Amino acid sequence: MAKKSKSKGGMISVNQTVADNKRARFDYILEDKFEAGIALVGTEVKSLRLGQASINEAYVGPKGGDIVLFNAHIPEYQQAGKHLQHEPKRERKLLLHKREIDKLMGSVQRAGYTIVPVRLYFNNKGMAKIEIALGKGKKEHDKRETVKERDWNKQKARLMREKG
Repeated sequence: MAKKSKSKGGMISVNQTVADNKRARFDYILEDKFEAGIALVGTEVKSLRLGQASINEAYVGPKGGDIVLFNAHIPEYQQAGKHLQHEPKRERKLLLHKREIDKLMGSVQRAGYTIVPVRLYFNNKGMAKIEIALGKGKKEHDKRETVKERDWNKQKARLMREKG
C-alpha cells in the first residue's frame, strides 16, 4: 500500500514525484520514455526525500560509454556536516541496461533526437528514479499550437462546469 505524499517531517515517500520538468513537454515532442536509476550519494538521497530538487535546466548526454545527467540541482542536505556534503550540480551517472544505452545513443546520433529528463521520483521500492525521454525539438509554430490547444481545453472545461 502506498504511503501519503508527505508525512509530518515533510518527507516524500513511495511513488511520489520529487521534480517535474514541465518545460520539456512544451519544448519537445516526447516519444520513447525510459526509467533510469541514478548513482547518488547519501546526502543527495536525503535532500530528495525532503522534496528538494530541480531538473528544469538539466540535460542528459553521453560521457565515455555511459549516459550522464548534467546540471540537475539537488541542494545540500543541511543536517549533514561540511565534510559529508555533495556538490549540488555534479554530474550523475544514469543506470540503464546496455541495450537501452545503445538505443538512446543511436537515436541521438542518427535521427537527431535529444535525451530529455522528464520526471524525478521514488519508485514503489523507495529507489530514486528518473524518467527520461527521446524528444524532437518543437518549432515555434508547434509551440503556439500547443498553447492554443491548452487554452481551448481550459475554456471547454469552464463551459462544461457552467452548464452541468
